[in-house]
Amino acid sequence: MNDTRKTILVAEDDASIREGLVDTLESEGYSVVAVADGDGAVEAFGRPGGRFDLVLLDIMMPGRNGYDVCRDLRKGDALVPILMLTAKGEEIDKVVGLEIGADDYITKPFGIRELLARIAAALRRADARDSADGRGDRGSGFEFGEAQVDPLTYEVRLAGEAVPITERELSLLRLFAARPREVLSRDYLLEEAWGVEYMGTTRTLDQHIALLRKKIEPDPGSPSTIVTVHGIGYRYVPAGASG
Repeated sequence: MNDTRKTILVAEDDASIREGLVDTLESEGYSVVAVADGDGAVEAFGRPGGRFDLVLLDIMMPGRNGYDVCRDLRKGDALVPILMLTAKGEEIDKVVGLEIGADDYITKPFGIRELLARIAAALRRADARDSADGRGDRGSGFEFGEAQVDPLTYEVRLAGEAVPITERELSLLRLFAARPREVLSRDYLLEEAWGVEYMGTTRTLDQHIALLRKKIEPDPGSPSTIVTVHGIGYRYVPAGASG
């Protein structure tokens, strides 16, 4: 693989969509490895030297589906950006994808401009993270409500139980922790955690917050740490403070 180019793994069973993605991405200067099913994706990821900078992963594929592949990839690489491609559009599918470690989802049919913008934003975030890691400044652990956040292991610990978090969830926790008690708008959080080119909806953010609450709230059904401010966004209430 050319070390100067970003390499993307595309897993898509529809031949016309797969070929179109390959042509588009290669025309943008990316190196592309394309496979037709989930088994091929796991095999490609596991080959010697099979390092990818980003994964485009269709959900409905023969053999291992996209959810299964995402779980398998996350066991070996907690950080590679994974963008799920779904034609279904149902909210439950998107939530499941986020729960198992996907960074984002794109619903078919999608525009090429939107796809390229999301890929570019995901790669920039990964580069910024890798640069910070190389300087040894990924950050120290910090308290968040009643939870302890460990950026080195990508875990939060609540009531003695350690739970893994994603890169996106860590970004959100840092944004809230830096501005306690302040109301942060949905647009601000999307721009800071997803990138200014992000073209999704605020529903994406709401789904991430719902999943994050399950990991850091003592009672996720009645959240007291990340509080919804209706019509605006969310507010972080530190432990012991009044919401």
